Amino acid sequence: MNDSDLAQAADWLRAAQRVCVLTGAGVSAESGIPTFRAADGLWEGHRIEDVASPGGFERDPALVWDFYNARRANARVVTPNPGHYALVALEDRWGDRFTLATQNVDGLHRIAGSRNVLEVHGSLHRTQCLRCCKVADRGLEPLGDAPECPLCDGRLRPDIVWFGESLPEDIWAAALHAAAECDVLLVVGTSAVVHPAASLIPIAKRAKTPGAKVVEINLTPTEASRHADIGLYGPSGQVLPKLVALLGEPVA
Repeated sequence: MNDSDLAQAADWLRAAQRVCVLTGAGVSAESGIPTFRAADGLWEGHRIEDVASPGGFERDPALVWDFYNARRANARVVTPNPGHYALVALEDRWGDRFTLATQNVDGLHRIAGSRNVLEVHGSLHRTQCLRCCKVADRGLEPLGDAPECPLCDGRLRPDIVWFGESLPEDIWAAALHAAAECDVLLVVGTSAVVHPAASLIPIAKRAKTPGAKVVEINLTPTEASRHADIGLYGPSGQVLPKLVALLGEPVA
């Protein structure tokens, strides 16, 4: 990580009226959340279409719930890392002019104290009833392999956006607005290959004149790098606190 690039990113942030952040699996990985998707395309030994698609849930809901209960159990024992808390400090500075859009479903941003969080891919903490459509926060306790809605006894599914499904309209609209209006977009811990979330980066660059400054914070260059004005390469749990320190903000 180049100190001059870090200082330049801090200067852009100081001048920014609105800030948007897009985070991905790399942020949670530093807390001990596996990225799950391996190089062979499998998630914990399962094909994606078997555990993360509507068709897979119809074929074998018990398998899907076993998979997500394992993820919920893992999320229950991890804690936010310094990168999460640095993002809270940034939100404290900009208030309602700060938006955090995350592809992560573990809830660690909220646990750390982030408030304006758009969970574009859903949350492990929530369930959705297939009968009455009620979305409920169920925490991270085990739900078994055939949980039912406490209101109508309908079948529950994880409130996760699966492959082949659209993002929630209201949440996605808010993310698009935040990207289009921001002066600085931080792209943190994501390779920017999963769409439509990755499209927030070029939207931020082109939405207005001049476009947003894009600062990539990743371990190594990624697909996001071609859109980035600056790349700060290293663990986000180290880079983000340094960036916040240059702004003079305290990190919890």
